[in-house]
Amino acid sequence: MLKYFSADWIFPVNRAPLQDGVVAVNADGEIKEILTAKEAVHLGQAVVQYKGAIVPGFINTHCHLELSHMLGQIPEKTGLVAFVQHIIKKRQGDAEQIKLAMQEADQQMFENGIVAVGDISNQISSKAVKETSKIHYHTFIEALGFNPERAGAIMDYVKGIQLDFEPLPTAIVPHAPYTVSPELFELIRAEAEKAGAFISVHNQETDNENAFFENKTGGFLKLYEFLGMDISFFEPTNKSSLQSWLPYIKQQKALLVHNTVTNKQDIEFAKLNNNNLYWCLCPQANLYIENTLPDVDLLIEEGVKITLGTDSLASNHQLNILSEMITLQNQKQVSFEKLLSWATINGAEFLGLEEQLGTMAIGKKPGLNLIQLSADFKIENDQVKRLI
Repeated sequence: MLKYFSADWIFPVNRAPLQDGVVAVNADGEIKEILTAKEAVHLGQAVVQYKGAIVPGFINTHCHLELSHMLGQIPEKTGLVAFVQHIIKKRQGDAEQIKLAMQEADQQMFENGIVAVGDISNQISSKAVKETSKIHYHTFIEALGFNPERAGAIMDYVKGIQLDFEPLPTAIVPHAPYTVSPELFELIRAEAEKAGAFISVHNQETDNENAFFENKTGGFLKLYEFLGMDISFFEPTNKSSLQSWLPYIKQQKALLVHNTVTNKQDIEFAKLNNNNLYWCLCPQANLYIENTLPDVDLLIEEGVKITLGTDSLASNHQLNILSEMITLQNQKQVSFEKLLSWATINGAEFLGLEEQLGTMAIGKKPGLNLIQLSADFKIENDQVKRLI
């Protein structure tokens, strides 16, 4: 038996929006029909009518589920270096409380209409939650090791975590350029190439990152001191962070996360060196940590593929992609339809889920969310009603 849903607007994403359109789904959530108002006139009272707009389920391409217990524990606007130190000091806790916080965060994302998540993990703790979740998770297991002599041992360690996550979908990924040696980058790239995997990396979240690679100055020196690391072996590249690390992954499909201080030269370099990149924006986390946003206009102007993420509850007040969209709408005046493509099809494509998620099309199971839009297509609030 089919269920028929209608609203003021239907946004399939892969085609023009339909005013007063109707979407028909079966009991499994599979789309069987998409009808114009005229085509659906014969259905009469079988159609459930809503005020608002129906859109596909949202894709969160960057989250840290295992940090969910840290909600409200880290002060805002301290900058990345201080933020990382707080994370290191506070991330341990009672195992049962950590599991409960992850379960609550997972449920929050489900209720906020999120259907798939690219999730960062440093340990196995999130597996039990992911195994029973209604959300599709792709787990990115982070490798961290700036000392080149430790590259092999670190790779063996994260491969062990990856085995523990089986049979869930995973990939081994670099944490960030300032925590991964060229040698470890090469091992990660080779593993991804062999497995046909895609990777994620934190990119240019702060000016300190560029300063470190350009001339070995900036706040990261204090971070290494805090960690008790001897980095005397490191020689600055005299290039920005992105221009220093991107060649290590060659043509590997990759998600660049944050991009807070990425400039035009970096984007042009990236386009020349890898045509398989996606650029993830986590605006509320950027404001929480660095109190600034990426140059979104530049990213749009350069025509790169953009996705959205929430980051973690250590750096955000909620895990809600619609809320991230509102931030970009209000602070960067990005149009709704552009934001919607970032929140749906682009994320689905990056995670390799576009055959099922990201757009409304017959035979797909993308999930259906009801949201509220103004007459000029502005998101009115961050409340999501999950229909399917």
